Amino acid sequence: MSLAGKKIKIAGAGIGGLTAALAFGARGAEVTVLEQSEAITEVGAGLQVSPNGFAVLRALGLEDAFRAKAVQGQAVELRDYRQSKLVSRLDLGLLPEDQPYFFIHRADLIDLLAGAVRAAGIKIRLLQKVDRIEATESPVVHLANGAETRADIVIGADGLHSRLRPELNGVSAPFFTRQVAWRATVPNTMNHPNVARVHMGPRRHLVSYPLRRGEIVNIVAVQERMAWAEEGWTHTDDPENLRAAFEGFGGEADKLLKAVDQVGVWGLFRHPVARVWHKGHTALLGDAAHPTLPFMAQGAVMAMEDAWVLADALDKTSDIPEGLAAYQARRHERVSKVIQTANGNAWKYHLSLPPMRFGAHLGLRLVSSLAPKKLLQQFDWIYRHDVTAE
Repeated sequence: MSLAGKKIKIAGAGIGGLTAALAFGARGAEVTVLEQSEAITEVGAGLQVSPNGFAVLRALGLEDAFRAKAVQGQAVELRDYRQSKLVSRLDLGLLPEDQPYFFIHRADLIDLLAGAVRAAGIKIRLLQKVDRIEATESPVVHLANGAETRADIVIGADGLHSRLRPELNGVSAPFFTRQVAWRATVPNTMNHPNVARVHMGPRRHLVSYPLRRGEIVNIVAVQERMAWAEEGWTHTDDPENLRAAFEGFGGEADKLLKAVDQVGVWGLFRHPVARVWHKGHTALLGDAAHPTLPFMAQGAVMAMEDAWVLADALDKTSDIPEGLAAYQARRHERVSKVIQTANGNAWKYHLSLPPMRFGAHLGLRLVSSLAPKKLLQQFDWIYRHDVTAE
């Protein structure tokens, strides 16, 4: 089945929705993106784009434009919280030359994708808040203003609060992990190198890496605590609460924390991977199908992979339901494994018993110094997977 001439509506102008618009548009579909906001803006700060995500951007012809906005990562470092002493170093320079790893401001990636969408002649309609979607073979999108719009295919790329997901799977309550995250950016006055640093402490950790040609540093700080916090990136907090939560962090981490003057906060929740991703001529994509915790830095990348595979599956099969079924079949196991890995990752950074932390850090130092390639190869199943070559 060719996608040429097919009318496709995408709910959500985030990273997954815009990537899908480009992938569909490149195959000749008539695409319209529906975005509820009055402008395409992005709350948040930095994100990491590993080689598997970069492969999608390259296949869409965005390699050079992306490189111009991103910082190429040299390493991921694990450091002790007290004085930022190095524990382990994952050398990203050992990756193949054609599989680089990047840090980019989320707003810059959104801007790049939205510009490419508009340059391709794809429509982005703003102030289009979706109320519900009829998941049939003739899908109808009902907007909050009472209007209706139809398409051959409707894609729900509308994130955690997707209007399509409950239509396909019913309502499910997320599980609060008893972890809270703060997000901020600060000026790079400490000459932070092009590495992601994970400062590990008892029941908490802080991640930092540079953005925008190294001019600013992105901070994500996660703490285990009993007090509930609301989900979503739009909530702000007093920077003093962040500093109090990470009291005792020294060295570079302390300098970063002292520089924070504005900070966002949100609770971390586990959501089940959707059991049903498609019905009729509708399908879920990205966080709408499989929200993930941030401990593998794969949320945005999985959405980009989804977008490519969805367009490819529909373009290769004989009818729409068959293509949508192939899409879920190609994606479900992979995203489930990534999410399971992320779910189990935080505790490794949060060891609180000194003997256990000492032993774990000693083991990491030995592997890092004696077998650096082996340390990196444990991520081959994620980083070296190229959905554009499937």
